[in-house]
Amino acid sequence: MARVLTVTLNPALDLTVRMPSLRLGEVNRSDSLQVHAAGKGLNVAQVLADLGHQLTVTGFLGEGNPQAFEQLFAARGFADAFVRVAGDTRSNIKLAEAGGQVTDINGRGLDVAAEQRSELLARLERLVPGHDLVVVAGSLPRGIEVPWFVELLQRLKALGARVALDTSGAALREGLAASPWLIKPNEEELGEARGVELAGSNALAVEAEALRREGIEHVVISQGAEGVSWFSPSGALHARPPKVQVVSTVGAGDSLLAGMLHGLLEGWPAERTLAHATAIAAQAVGQVGFGITDRAQLAELETATRLEPLSQ
Repeated sequence: MARVLTVTLNPALDLTVRMPSLRLGEVNRSDSLQVHAAGKGLNVAQVLADLGHQLTVTGFLGEGNPQAFEQLFAARGFADAFVRVAGDTRSNIKLAEAGGQVTDINGRGLDVAAEQRSELLARLERLVPGHDLVVVAGSLPRGIEVPWFVELLQRLKALGARVALDTSGAALREGLAASPWLIKPNEEELGEARGVELAGSNALAVEAEALRREGIEHVVISQGAEGVSWFSPSGALHARPPKVQVVSTVGAGDSLLAGMLHGLLEGWPAERTLAHATAIAAQAVGQVGFGITDRAQLAELETATRLEPLSQ
């Protein structure tokens, strides 16, 4: 299996509150509360670990409340290369209704100083040569400006890393210019970053092929319940997931990304890679938390996933 480095610049403690429905302005009662050490890169790392890969995790972590993260790293066998920053890692509240709708209340990220930014770049110089792939995922905390983020991506490429990028907003818009090896935005995020309307498969195909001409080898576009479209050197495919009982959509995109990376790292055929990744994402929406929990169910979901070629 591969050695993978994930970079999570803005991790969070996810507090997921499950409830029948959210009534604004009223007293609401929860069914359960679960707390997870999270952040997009860490979510991807957990699924990749379940798939058998060795993980090193880095980014910025608050000195004030590292316990849940350090427990996760120990339990999962992650090599901890996070740079510690004064203060507490943020908390994000996820209000998950029985019908599958999730309301996010995201906290502010850590305030990262120039010294800590330099320390992360120095650590990446040492870490990257020992890894097969680098995943950069999630939002930017305070103190991280988009030009610095683009410099980080460019440095990773200069070190010879294959970079998988999953972010949004200005970080995605400017990060595309660094031509990462793989991107995985959702349809809305990509449309916003490119300033185009992406309704319809033809519009997706046109934009994806433009990105591939700009040097991005794999363009993976998640489309919620409609599935995922993948544009790569071997062609274009769309996967439609089976219907599942939705518990929470939190982490579904991260699970999809991990599944795609696993298939690519293993050298699987495109059809197997996409079907397996789509099944992992479908399983993810049926649970709270991250990781592959039921191998037999996953196999059933993969069998029920429908693939079709896309015109380019």
